[in-house]
Amino acid sequence: MTGKQDRAPQAEAVAKAEPAPPCAMVIFGAAGDLTKRLIMPALYNLVNAKRLPEGFRIVGVDRAANTSESWAKGLTDTMHELIRGDGEFQADHIDDASWRWLTDRMTYLQGDLTDAAAYSRISEHLAGLEKTAGTQGNALFYLAVADRFFSVVVAGLGAANLVEEEDGKWRRVVIEKPFGHDLPSAKALNAEILKTLQEHQIYRMDHFLGKETVQNIMALRFANGLFEPLWNREHIDHVQITASETVGVERRGKFYETTGALRDMVPNHVFQLLSLTAMEPPISFEADAVRAKKAEVIEAIRPMTPENALTDAVRGQYAAGTVSGKAVRAYRHEPDVAPDSATETYIACKLQIDNWRWAGVPFYLRTGKFMNRRWTEIAIRFHQAPFTLFRDTDVKRMNPNWLILRIQPDEGIALEFAAKRPGPTVTLGNVSMDFAYKAYFDMAPSTGYETLIYDCMIGDATLFQRADNIEAGWQAVQPILDAWASNPVKDIPTYVAGSNGPDAADELLARDGRTWRPLQ
Repeated sequence: MTGKQDRAPQAEAVAKAEPAPPCAMVIFGAAGDLTKRLIMPALYNLVNAKRLPEGFRIVGVDRAANTSESWAKGLTDTMHELIRGDGEFQADHIDDASWRWLTDRMTYLQGDLTDAAAYSRISEHLAGLEKTAGTQGNALFYLAVADRFFSVVVAGLGAANLVEEEDGKWRRVVIEKPFGHDLPSAKALNAEILKTLQEHQIYRMDHFLGKETVQNIMALRFANGLFEPLWNREHIDHVQITASETVGVERRGKFYETTGALRDMVPNHVFQLLSLTAMEPPISFEADAVRAKKAEVIEAIRPMTPENALTDAVRGQYAAGTVSGKAVRAYRHEPDVAPDSATETYIACKLQIDNWRWAGVPFYLRTGKFMNRRWTEIAIRFHQAPFTLFRDTDVKRMNPNWLILRIQPDEGIALEFAAKRPGPTVTLGNVSMDFAYKAYFDMAPSTGYETLIYDCMIGDATLFQRADNIEAGWQAVQPILDAWASNPVKDIPTYVAGSNGPDAADELLARDGRTWRPLQ
């Protein structure tokens, strides 16, 4: 069967997806970058995919003085800027009719997040939309604000009775990362918001989980008899998870100084990739069944001793260099960054998962800014085949087998294995069977937020983190945070911007006789 023929069932499946139920989406932080660069482009893509209902309205809330018209005009300008860039939103033009469909449904409310009167105005406005716009009293509150306001906004919503669910009406709250800065703060934040909300109302956002390849990991493993029997310590040597970026801290120096790469990426993005890779099969694809298995994996990560935390986790900070042909400055020269800053912009670590499936299989994680390529992948290295059969041939060494799950930017899956080169002698060469989503399926443009926002609206929490999952992630990295706090460095190791990272990261694998896969 050809790829073209295979597209028909896929197109039929896409067509079966129903529009979300009527609702109002209230965006706190309406004037911020997240709203402009990711949320609104995602909503625009959902309009084009016919996933939003007629009874849909957007309410922007921010403290800046603004009108509905000028807010919509500013977002329109940003959308046209984005199509000329190289960010998450990829489109060659903006469809005027689809964008107008959205802007006609936008209203803006000025309000301070700490002011009770602001929540009263929101309540009155939502009541009006229920009557005039057919939202049916459903509301999705999106917290696109600094993390210090998460509990403030949730408390404000609760005080105004905005999250009460009655008469079949639903109220849900989306909370962006960072969800806490360490284990105690994550526990405190969970405890605080659960005073107001029930767990089923909370959608902790991690947009990596909106990537098609991330969602396909479970399908790859559990829908194919080929892979799952090999998915264990008997056949897998080690796993590498990479999330490299070609951007620096941009205008977020003040935020990054108190965060760093470990807090920013590992307990959320990277651990989500790890948990989907290593989880046991759930009994169903129901949200709680999947999330329980993901939490089990993170809870099974072997706790690091203070000594292990210093040897099995390495950090680095980007120095001046060249990225994508453009000269960039060192992290210490970025705005709002201390000239002697020891904040890491790169982290690599080795973890062990203490359960039956993965005992003895190391997981190597790395993530960093201003690397030589924007690349996110999960690389699974299988055990080496015995060399005995090839001893009297021209084969000098055995080539490793890899299964590569590419998350971004070129979403797909590759299987690397050895094959005999043509000719009279036995020599081996590496070949790759490569599947690219965009070459096989008709893929709609995506920022990674479309699926997640749609899932929020239909009440599917499968791709969102539960409280225990969040806390397990912080539990796993807390020893590293504690070890670094107890052993501060004056001169943090640096790496040239546009490189593969610091030498210490290579040494981390070299101690085990392994090497990182190159950032292709």
